[in-house]
Amino acid sequence: MNRSTAWRAGCACVIVSLWSPHAAAQTSAPLDIEKARVIEHWTSARKANALPRDLVIDPRGLGYLRRPGGALEPYGHRIAALAAASEPTPSPFAKGPGGGTSDKTPPSISEMNPSGGTIGASSTFSAKVTDASGVKSVTFNVQKSGGVAQSFAASRSADGVTWSVGLQGFTDGQWSWQVVARDTTRSGNTATSAAVPFTVATTTGGAGGGTVTNAAWTGGGLVQTAAGRIYFEMPGNAQQTTWYGYVCSGTVATDGTSGRSVILTAAHCVYDDANKAFARNVMFIPDQAHTSGTRTDRDCSNDPMGCWVASFGVVDRNWTMRTFPDNIAWDYAFYVVADTGAHQGGAAYPSALDAAAGSLAVSFAAPNVNDGTAGAGSPDFTAALGYSYSEDPKFMYCAEDMKTQGSVNWWLASCGLSGGSSGGPWLQPISGGSGPIVSVNSWGYTNQPGMAGPKLSGTSASCVFALAKGTAFGSTGMIADCP
Repeated sequence: MNRSTAWRAGCACVIVSLWSPHAAAQTSAPLDIEKARVIEHWTSARKANALPRDLVIDPRGLGYLRRPGGALEPYGHRIAALAAASEPTPSPFAKGPGGGTSDKTPPSISEMNPSGGTIGASSTFSAKVTDASGVKSVTFNVQKSGGVAQSFAASRSADGVTWSVGLQGFTDGQWSWQVVARDTTRSGNTATSAAVPFTVATTTGGAGGGTVTNAAWTGGGLVQTAAGRIYFEMPGNAQQTTWYGYVCSGTVATDGTSGRSVILTAAHCVYDDANKAFARNVMFIPDQAHTSGTRTDRDCSNDPMGCWVASFGVVDRNWTMRTFPDNIAWDYAFYVVADTGAHQGGAAYPSALDAAAGSLAVSFAAPNVNDGTAGAGSPDFTAALGYSYSEDPKFMYCAEDMKTQGSVNWWLASCGLSGGSSGGPWLQPISGGSGPIVSVNSWGYTNQPGMAGPKLSGTSASCVFALAKGTAFGSTGMIADCP
């Protein structure tokens, strides 16, 4: 069977000028003409319009692309997402908003997150709130020990029962929070949860403490430089007549070869399984969190090490023959970057990506899971990292004990990483900002927190990696036939 499929460039090569006011900061190594076209392609407007490729599964088992703001776009089918107002049917005695007062039962509050543990300087707070008459408003009261409580209005998520708000600016110390929910009856039945304590540690970066749901990574280390943001385009239809920009995350993997660098990411960031095409115009920006710009832009010279353009991607054939979520077991893939002719900006760094950014080892051994011991000191404590779309250009992370989700996925139940983090690394154990990669950010549910990651151990992942290391340049995208 043919091991490769067409890598669609979608544009004729042209000779372009790469002069800029920052020319003195750019590398003097010659840039391949086609790679130069890709860098020129990513104008500020195109980067600003690129969306996170954030795949989620609803309670019916259907796949959706989650757009900024929570909108759900059917993926591989045409079935509309569940209506946001999917709460229990209102009681006929309540008469809806402003109606009668026979309903004396306040809303039910559950699944508060964070439910203890440790967060960083920012985090997403969420709770499930239900009421037979409907929920009118939900407020989160957050207070530092000895300080004054602050109130924040929460927004209803697409599932209709989860309310959340992203908060930032936390300082180290002991905090608590509670939920106040009001229903739609005329009397406005109100429920107030018990206060839930949590700890804020903004400087540990994941080296200590308990569960971290979503916080800025401050631990530095190899993961800071080896991980980065990936820009690429995917087709908008099966005819591939329209293409849209997306963002994911990826990590330079230790490959032991010369002449190339290999980036580990999610398969859904490499190959569109719905419209059956490889991504095009792929650009990788390592350590983009330390850009001198205020957010992502088209200027590779203001990113610490510059930008690299990938030559081709490698995915398992099982990912391409199925459509999400039927292929979640194979949501791992690799981009291959040439050591020469692929780098723009960052003149102080080598043109070889792995020499400039460093790399992390990929572990294909079985990781620790469900070890029975809780907390950061336990063997199954795992950190997942990735670039945030909503908090561009921050590098974010979550951390907790790793569990299983079904037979083919690992699971971090409280992880609240936002769109753009897909393909980012899972490290276990993590120490000093380094550790072996045991999975990547893959997918979540529409109606609850959590992040799933594919199993690299006991799968075809090592075979796909071997092909990424050994396939000759000139390939137009590799579909791997692995055992």
